[in-house]
Amino acid sequence: MKQPVRNMPQEPWSAKWRTPFAVLGIRSDDRHITDIAFLPLKEKEAAPSDALSERAIHELNRYLDDPQFVFTVPILPHGTLFQQRVWKALQAIPAGNTQTYGALAKALKSAPRAVGGACGANPVVLVIPCHRVVAQHSLGGFMHTKDSGPLSIKRWLLKHENALPSEQETVLTA
Repeated sequence: MKQPVRNMPQEPWSAKWRTPFAVLGIRSDDRHITDIAFLPLKEKEAAPSDALSERAIHELNRYLDDPQFVFTVPILPHGTLFQQRVWKALQAIPAGNTQTYGALAKALKSAPRAVGGACGANPVVLVIPCHRVVAQHSLGGFMHTKDSGPLSIKRWLLKHENALPSEQETVLTA
């Protein structure tokens, strides 16, 4: 799966942690989590190299046990001012809820495609819940694609949060 393109070289992952839907690559700067990314399931796990990454894994485990868990790990996502605005709005969407790209764009006085672009550029997945943004009549995209692999992760997360009721599963699959 694609990693975000940045102008600065990336440090190695501080941890790689296996979940039911992907291996999560976690990167910290010792004070903040700067990246959490979906890696392929074939990636090998790597123990946390610092206390903050260990805390992030603990909180991610709490989220998997209880989808209502609210993350407290400090994050520092790098992005444009617009992306930062979108990511802040995403963090206000509670677990178990979704918002459409259009509604979020209207609230931010922007366009749905721009919101989708910011969602796709999210460097701290799950903590910034971009998976809670859907199209009006479908799941929309995920991780800059509409491929089945990434969308299966989005569907898993929404089901986990009970934000994808069974009567809507057939509607929100395209």
